[in-house]
Amino acid sequence: MEEVQESQTQLSFGQEDENEVIAESSAFVKGEAAEEFSSSPPKVDSEAEVLHEKVTKQIIKEGHGLKPSKYSTCFFHYRAWSEKTQHKFEDTWQEQRPIEMVLGKEKKEMTGLGIGVASMKAGERALVRVGWELGYGEEGSFSFPNVPPMADLVYEVELIGFDETKEGKARSDMTVEERIGAADRRKMDGNALYQEEKLEEAMQQYEMAIAYMGDDFMFQLFGKYRDMALAVKNPCHLNMAACLIKLNRNEEAIGQCSIVLGEDENNVKALFRRGKARAALGQTDAAREDFLKARKYAPEDKAIARELRLLAEHDKAVYQKQKEIYKGIFGPRPQPVPKRRNWLLVIWQWLLSVFYGLVTLFKRGRHKSD
Repeated sequence: MEEVQESQTQLSFGQEDENEVIAESSAFVKGEAAEEFSSSPPKVDSEAEVLHEKVTKQIIKEGHGLKPSKYSTCFFHYRAWSEKTQHKFEDTWQEQRPIEMVLGKEKKEMTGLGIGVASMKAGERALVRVGWELGYGEEGSFSFPNVPPMADLVYEVELIGFDETKEGKARSDMTVEERIGAADRRKMDGNALYQEEKLEEAMQQYEMAIAYMGDDFMFQLFGKYRDMALAVKNPCHLNMAACLIKLNRNEEAIGQCSIVLGEDENNVKALFRRGKARAALGQTDAAREDFLKARKYAPEDKAIARELRLLAEHDKAVYQKQKEIYKGIFGPRPQPVPKRRNWLLVIWQWLLSVFYGLVTLFKRGRHKSD
């Protein structure tokens, strides 16, 4: 995928600003609306693994690599259902550091969930069932989340990734500069993985970088701090889009680009990548609209010109194909069929003309003699 630079100078992905990926969520953070939160947990056929007397796990999607240690900083999303009342709630991008805090030393109600997360690998998605004793207890919770008393819980958990206390402190204890710096390091790690074509792993790093700058955090930022955060956050979304396009997950790529365009409606890279994703989905009119708007701000960019040319060629091919289809439906214009000549009739007509000619000559000769 060729890059669309923001200046007039043509740059390849490998030459451009380090804030961008060189080359061209989990549904929980893909940049588009997450799948509908149903009133009951998903059905899973895999065998249940007993992690604790009150905790079992069924794998929905296999992960990769190692499991987190009890000192790891974990990034995960969960949805939860109360088996007692079918009450449901969810939380996004919880970060708990270290895991031993989740296992009962910090938040008692997270103990069962912590046991489940500690058994997972990065990228793994699982269904974790927790007895009320390791959940919200005998009294339940009447704040957020609202959990009935003595409610057994079912968690659908996705472990996005983790590290071994790399940042030195919990996200909630970081200053604004520290959070932005930690996110930027994640982004650079993602770029390195992208260079190695490890797209899934790269996306995990971008997702964790974005987790440092969630909506609650961004809402509190103004002026230069907001600009600093967006200078890291937006490239992460764009780089996620680049990975998703390569993986042919174009709907999700559109969502990532749209997040950036929500902050900067004239962002050329976001317009260009969203146009590519839309074109791949056959949304040619929407793709052309994105490319034309991108060309308005980067009129000399060859990549944009090439994509517009490809769309024009596609439209021409579609027109020719439709023309052939309609030709087959209505058929060719009928041509007059020449009549077969009757040679006997032709000879008879010729003899008659000769006879009448001789009669005419005879009459003229007789008239002169008279």
